[in-house]
Amino acid sequence: MQRCFWRVILFLSILISFSANAAHELNMPYGVTPISQQIYNLHMAAFYICCAIGSIVFGVLIYSLIKFRKSKGAKAAHFHEHLGIELLWTTIPFLILVALAIPATIVLQRIHNTDESSLTIKITGYQWKWKYEYLDQGIRFFSNLSTTLDQINNKAPKNKWFLREVDKPLVVPINTKIKLLVTSDDVIHAWWVPDLGVKQDAIPGFIHENWMQIMKPGTYRGQCGELCGVNHGFMPIVVEAVTQEQFDAWVKSNREAKVIQSQQIEKKMTENELLTLGKTAYERNCAMCHQPTGLGLPPSFPQLKHSHIVTGPKDSNIAFILTGVPGTAMAAFGDQLDDATIAGIVTYIRNSWGNDAVNFKNKNPTLVTPTDVMKVRQKTSGV
Repeated sequence: MQRCFWRVILFLSILISFSANAAHELNMPYGVTPISQQIYNLHMAAFYICCAIGSIVFGVLIYSLIKFRKSKGAKAAHFHEHLGIELLWTTIPFLILVALAIPATIVLQRIHNTDESSLTIKITGYQWKWKYEYLDQGIRFFSNLSTTLDQINNKAPKNKWFLREVDKPLVVPINTKIKLLVTSDDVIHAWWVPDLGVKQDAIPGFIHENWMQIMKPGTYRGQCGELCGVNHGFMPIVVEAVTQEQFDAWVKSNREAKVIQSQQIEKKMTENELLTLGKTAYERNCAMCHQPTGLGLPPSFPQLKHSHIVTGPKDSNIAFILTGVPGTAMAAFGDQLDDATIAGIVTYIRNSWGNDAVNFKNKNPTLVTPTDVMKVRQKTSGV
């Protein structure tokens, strides 16, 4: 009875495991770019050849075990070598490898052939975000994980694209050959989008070229494919492929937004606007290291609660964020965030976790404006 019980448990466990894995892909995607489809076809050709070889080898093995088994009185032959057979089992694998090497070499050559590209995008990996620069359009921005901290910390239901959503996707036109220049600002990353057939290492000090030509509109997701630190799993990639008309409209809207952003420096933002902007920006850029509570993860990520930086002069606080600390995990955000966003972050951290009371006691202002940031930025850059 007990044995029967455990057999039922084992059977149910197998069924559960099958249902749990039913949604997982068992093969690489066919993709939406010519290269991804060529890679897929090459992979399937090699797979079918391996299946054929396996079928032949195991077929002969099984046939031999059945046909020449001891119970039928078969006796083993006594020979040790056969020149013809040895030449045969050396030549056939060699010819198979040559047959596979020729199309593989052609595909490898095409992967890095960026000639006749119509659009050039520079991709830079940061811990832990991506920077995109449209070199011909003069557009650049950072793409950050947009999954909320409540979802990450299991305080809210997870949506469909948990850890695979960003605030600003890479927008590209379809049917256009796009050259990708991939590098890194800190450690080794890898820009990887399976549906596009692109997996390019991002190495500090080097710029590697790749390309893509998306044939179908849609949203395609990927992630960093190289272990790059404690938050490696928090730098997804989202590519939106649109028509040429939609891309042109997107470029125009981004240029207009840049003008509005520059005008925002002169706008007098209220404390509530700064705190709202700062909280959102802090959770997106800072909370992974310094924690939502401001307690940090010492010693690599010190706490901000009652920190001498956050409760000190506001110009020092701003400069700390603009320039970072060389040789530490504190990156420079001067090139990553605009003046209004930095003003919001500084205002938020100087008014959170009891820091406002300490600042009030020390007679340090807690409200920071974009103009304040602009002045410190000019000082630190030597302008």
